[in-house]
Amino acid sequence: MKASPLPASQTQISEAITTENAGEAVLAWLRRQLPDHSWTACRKVLTARRVTINGVVTVHEGRRLTPGDIVALSSTATPAPTVEQITLRHLDADLLVVEKPAGIETTRRPEETKWPLAKRLLQPTLDELAAIASLRRRPGDIPQILPPLFRVQRLDRDTSGLVVFARTKTASQGLIPQFAEHKALRMYQAVVTGQPTAQTISTVLVRDRGDGLRGSPAGQRGGQRAVTQITPLESFGDYSLIECRLETGRTHQIRIHLSELGHPVCGDPKYRYLRDGTLWPDLSEAPRLALHAGRLGFLHPRTGAALEFVADWPGDLAPWLDKLRRAAT
Repeated sequence: MKASPLPASQTQISEAITTENAGEAVLAWLRRQLPDHSWTACRKVLTARRVTINGVVTVHEGRRLTPGDIVALSSTATPAPTVEQITLRHLDADLLVVEKPAGIETTRRPEETKWPLAKRLLQPTLDELAAIASLRRRPGDIPQILPPLFRVQRLDRDTSGLVVFARTKTASQGLIPQFAEHKALRMYQAVVTGQPTAQTISTVLVRDRGDGLRGSPAGQRGGQRAVTQITPLESFGDYSLIECRLETGRTHQIRIHLSELGHPVCGDPKYRYLRDGTLWPDLSEAPRLALHAGRLGFLHPRTGAALEFVADWPGDLAPWLDKLRRAAT
């Protein structure tokens, strides 16, 4: 059976993933929502860019769902990210620095790297778009083979901000230790619920803290040490603008630490659950995760020159932040 459009009265199907149905592949989830569709038809729905996880399109049929994910099926396709959305901040023979929009993975999952370029560009990653941008080609002119880029750091898919890539293996060997040894400057800004105080948060993070979510377990068993320094910058009513400096770079570290502190990041659909299943309410009306990597600094791997970059709040969050400020006056 061919994939048919959803009826006009059914423009979207949405489901919040709980611990009971976690681990299901997104294609199996889609087949469950569309029982009259064959597996082949469901694959066509995926490649048509009609399925999102936490507001971000997925075309990877084997992706496993985790607790807190919001999976949605739309009657219309979402346009793919384009190279025009990438702001190139620095480019030389050794490295490039770009501003990442929210909703794009930094690099591709290992199981996706062998996909043909045409399939990858259905949902391109930041390094792929940055590689195209580095060629300075005309809009829409896509090369047959992308120049290699080496990952030095990463941002969560839903986080915006500054990212550096190495263009050579030698450059990566000069950059990666700076981040691994916490010598690079990584500063984020976040809008959170409440008014946290200045402090350093240090916990051990595990993949499952006991409720299916990454986080800090009740006991110090296994896991990786994670350290985040937070500094309040501005308070407006029920919300605060804070600065976060990473001493370590664990997956979702800032989001987890702030949530467990009792000050979840506005617009975060995932880390708003307490261990007992209680959901922190989010009345901020944030258009997406209010987390932005605004400052990045490191030494050039070849010349040793100190480089530092600053990125203002992006256009999708700045008007919302101004609205919060006005509402508090």
